[in-house]
Amino acid sequence: MNYILKYGIASMLVMSLFSCNNDDEINQEQSLIGTWQLVEVYLSPGGPGSWSNVENGYKYTFLDDGNFSSDRFNECSSGTYLVESNKLILNYDCDGFTAGIEIPEGIFIEEINFESGYLTINPTYVICIEGCEYKFKKIN
Repeated sequence: MNYILKYGIASMLVMSLFSCNNDDEINQEQSLIGTWQLVEVYLSPGGPGSWSNVENGYKYTFLDDGNFSSDRFNECSSGTYLVESNKLILNYDCDGFTAGIEIPEGIFIEEINFESGYLTINPTYVICIEGCEYKFKKIN
């Protein structure tokens, strides 16, 4: 019995060492760090919505130190960000900056999702009855 227990435990250890582990691959795919460009938008003019391609969409660059830059707004192009669960909080650092759609001014809270190599952003500060989403692709 002792023999079976020893070899059973040893077998489990060996299997766990050689088992497939895609955690690193998943974490890299779902990493916000890097530059993302807007490539599609999902909007609805009052009926069923659809995805539309965007040419030369704006970009976000997220650094691992919590800072970001973006060409989305001409008036302000940098700030800090925080990710909490599926929420991305962008805090633009220019004094008095507002786009007029966010509360509080200069802070944008987005719901984010990673899927098939894309980052999908759903703004929480805009009312989209039929839905609105923005799809970004990581670029070099």
